[in-house]
Amino acid sequence: MSDNMETNCWEDAYVEPRASSKEWLKQNVMPTRSGTAAYAKSLFPIFTWIYRYNWTWFLGDLIAGATVGAVVIPQGMAYAKLVQLPPEFGLYSSFVGSAMYFMFATSKDNTVGPGAVMSTLLGHVLQDLLVKLPEFKDQPWIVAGCMSLVLGCIAAAIGLLRLGFIVDFIPLPAIAAFITGSALNIAMGQIPALMGNNSVKAYDTRASTYLVFGNFFKYISHCDMNAAVGLTALFLLYAIRSACKFGTHRWPRYEKVFFFASTLRTVFVILLYTLISYLVNRNHRDNPKFSILGTVPRGFKHMNVPTVNSHILSAVASKLPSVIMVMVIEHISISKSFGRINNYTINPNQELIAIGITNIFGPFFGAYPINSAFSRTAINSKAGVRTPLAGLITASIIAIAIYGLPPVFFYISNALLAAVIIHAVGDLISKPTTIRSFWRISPFEFVIFWAGVIVSVFSSMDNGIYTTVAASAALLLFRIARARGDFIGTVQVHSQLSESTNASTDLKAIYNCSTEGSRRVYMSLDGTAEGTNPSVKPETPPAGIYIYRLNEGYLYPNAVHFTDHMVAEIKAQTRPGILNPYGSLGNRPWNDPGPRQKSESDIDTSLPLLRAVILDFTGVSNVDITSIQNLIDVRKQLDCYSDNDVVWHFSGVGSPWVRRALVAGGFGSSDPAMHTVFSVANVAVIQDRENDIQHRQQQMVHGRGHETVDHGPAIEPSVARLLSAEHPLFHIDLDEALAAAKLELGL
Repeated sequence: MSDNMETNCWEDAYVEPRASSKEWLKQNVMPTRSGTAAYAKSLFPIFTWIYRYNWTWFLGDLIAGATVGAVVIPQGMAYAKLVQLPPEFGLYSSFVGSAMYFMFATSKDNTVGPGAVMSTLLGHVLQDLLVKLPEFKDQPWIVAGCMSLVLGCIAAAIGLLRLGFIVDFIPLPAIAAFITGSALNIAMGQIPALMGNNSVKAYDTRASTYLVFGNFFKYISHCDMNAAVGLTALFLLYAIRSACKFGTHRWPRYEKVFFFASTLRTVFVILLYTLISYLVNRNHRDNPKFSILGTVPRGFKHMNVPTVNSHILSAVASKLPSVIMVMVIEHISISKSFGRINNYTINPNQELIAIGITNIFGPFFGAYPINSAFSRTAINSKAGVRTPLAGLITASIIAIAIYGLPPVFFYISNALLAAVIIHAVGDLISKPTTIRSFWRISPFEFVIFWAGVIVSVFSSMDNGIYTTVAASAALLLFRIARARGDFIGTVQVHSQLSESTNASTDLKAIYNCSTEGSRRVYMSLDGTAEGTNPSVKPETPPAGIYIYRLNEGYLYPNAVHFTDHMVAEIKAQTRPGILNPYGSLGNRPWNDPGPRQKSESDIDTSLPLLRAVILDFTGVSNVDITSIQNLIDVRKQLDCYSDNDVVWHFSGVGSPWVRRALVAGGFGSSDPAMHTVFSVANVAVIQDRENDIQHRQQQMVHGRGHETVDHGPAIEPSVARLLSAEHPLFHIDLDEALAAAKLELGL
């Protein structure tokens, strides 16, 4: 086939439409009627399953909801004390979280309410804020309610704008470090209440963890009767859990019985010690033998419109980033974790909307900022919850407790609540096996983990999260900026059956000796990037052709690093096109190394001239102005060095926007007369006309012999070009790119 015939056949066959900003906006930004309807429907996921609700689901939700309700009542009151609020605010927050969240949730397991980490962080924040807002010292719940409203608006806005992906920028080691540091902070802060020496005025239990630890021994002589209550309660909690775990392994038939016994151990211990407290203190209500909770008002006594003004907002503004970060990270990570465990997918944006709306309406009932609680979510999941409606069961039980159990709450020991908190947060500390896996997977992130824990212990919880997030971001940027590509060679390989494969000996011999299935693979020339056998040496491309693979996105942080490495290696393996491109000595740059007067002997003439560069863009999903300009500059540099127009081929350019950017930089096109190689694919072309089909059908009706039976449209095999004929230097794979480069060089 001649060149002209080839042009007529192929060059007009397919031209890729140019990537358009208008089309991008239309596809990704401009709302459509169906898209708007789907968006509105996604805001209320309850409508996708509530009409299928049945008695089986209700039974599972009833058991799980009742179990969580029994656990959250004592936990909620205990966590409220971490926020420096009266215990009833923990009940209000637990009620709102259970009653509101289920309508907007995409996670069936999540239980929203007071959590140890969030409550402790809020306690530290309120302690600092009340110094700036002394008028609210006797009513700190007003400041907490304002924060809840603002945090809820922020979380809901992030979800409504579909910005939930920003949570993915917080890596697991940063989250684990913060939670571990927070758990240590919480546990150490509760030990004085457990032992009874927190009554010493000089003992600040909200100082840095190491100070609380040191001061505990300083004031250990002030421990009192509370220590007997707290230590025995803590021992009993762990003893029941250990006994139930042993029973599960010893008698697996009664696994469910042991599960519920373990789950309700907190309720049992609180009821037992509350009974003991009642017997001991019923005649000493004004001067109890050990510290007790005291009066808890019946009903929702703090229902009100939250107070929001510029004075409070200006004070809390600096504390919002750390609190919203913890709220969002903890909630999404717990939701995703249990979604994976139970084989369903949550919608992070909708979860942020759910937690946002819950916190917006919470202050109207007296609630403070809340999010997911890991321990209760685990209980909910193991108890067999079927739908988010279990939260309504939990809310009903909490409401009954708010109105019916305040007289019982009076005798609950504060040391007992401290034991409950310590027992709950003990499971939040990262296990040694987890920490060891951090080291095996990524030593850098292992260091970041310990940095976060140490800062949390020796400084504060919010500084701990800032440290881990900042260090993780710095590591991410460093990895992007220092990314380096690889020069690629080829290896001819074929597949071989292993000896353990279940196949006959003859089949193995035939398969292993066959060369029909051989193929060419592209590997790093240094032989280490893919972890291949070092004895296998890739074959370098023909002289003057270099294949360079970019292993990361080609963006402004790493563009220069990529091309500097590429240019340095190319210059080391090739010779310049002319001996002295500068002419006289005076025109020679000051930093050009070598002898004063260059001669032919100064150049290794055995080295080839640079003729073509093939860039493997398979791993590149985005480019930017800086990276493209850098590529243009490198092209000019190599053209000057080789004293000819180096041909640039690109393989695996998947994004139309990357192709558009490369074309704008002058890449992808070539001289129309230049021979090139391109890939085609088989397609089917229907040749028959409608009248032919009708004619055949009429013949079938009239039965004019078997040869008249219609076998359907005649299909002729044909081929079509895969990529656009407009940019012949863009190739579908490296095989095509290398073949095109060799053809152009006459190899």
